[in-house]
Amino acid sequence: MKFLATLAACLMATTAAADAHLPNLEGREIVVVTENAYPPLQFIDSNGEAVGWEYDAMAEIAQRLNATVVYENISWDAMIPAVSEGQFDLGMTGITIREDRAEVVDFSDSYMTSEMVMMVRGDENRFSDAASFAADPDLLMAAQPGTTPFYVGVYDVLDGDEANPRIKLMETFGATVQALRTGDVDLVLTDGTAGNGYVDASDGGLKIIGEKLGTEDFGFIFPKGSDLVEPINAAIADMLADGTIAALNTRWFLDYKLGE
Repeated sequence: MKFLATLAACLMATTAAADAHLPNLEGREIVVVTENAYPPLQFIDSNGEAVGWEYDAMAEIAQRLNATVVYENISWDAMIPAVSEGQFDLGMTGITIREDRAEVVDFSDSYMTSEMVMMVRGDENRFSDAASFAADPDLLMAAQPGTTPFYVGVYDVLDGDEANPRIKLMETFGATVQALRTGDVDLVLTDGTAGNGYVDASDGGLKIIGEKLGTEDFGFIFPKGSDLVEPINAAIADMLADGTIAALNTRWFLDYKLGE
């Protein structure tokens, strides 16, 4: 409760000042699409509510820019094409900023930098890093097609063959974690933010092993040429400067416990 009071005080103190120098969208409706399957960025909590870091950040952005947000849900594999085609104004689900994706959508500035990690079951002792995983042909990993974990798995862990049968493709990130828990696969690659959230909530059932496999910057996505990119970038910069994003990081990556 102390943290929430501090965060509320921070937001109230900074938003009034921010309104004076940020773009005013005059109540404009922004249709945001998300997957709700990537804790702690966005997910469905134990009460059935859609919550997470990105929801809180988007609410703050909307307040600072005088906009209204409407949320829609879509699968990850359909998200980038749908935003590219203009079906939605903005997409959010911990999307890594990549040059190939930037050919079909516009990205905001980065709001977070994370590191790719290897998540395994808590009792895993057959391998301890990417090299020892790759050396055992009986070991399997799960990934969503077209995601950063998929490409890291293909090119940084395995042999560069995107059709390698050792990668089991699944529709949602939650499905990959469930497959890991049940022993259907042996490894899930994820950014450190989501991985640490799952590990903390697993009561020893999951753990992180090995060296980090690189960093990735997350951004919101927009249809090409969207006039929302500039004002949302301005709000992100403002939130970085005044400590709001740091406060959200504390809430969702340190204080919040999945499943509570």
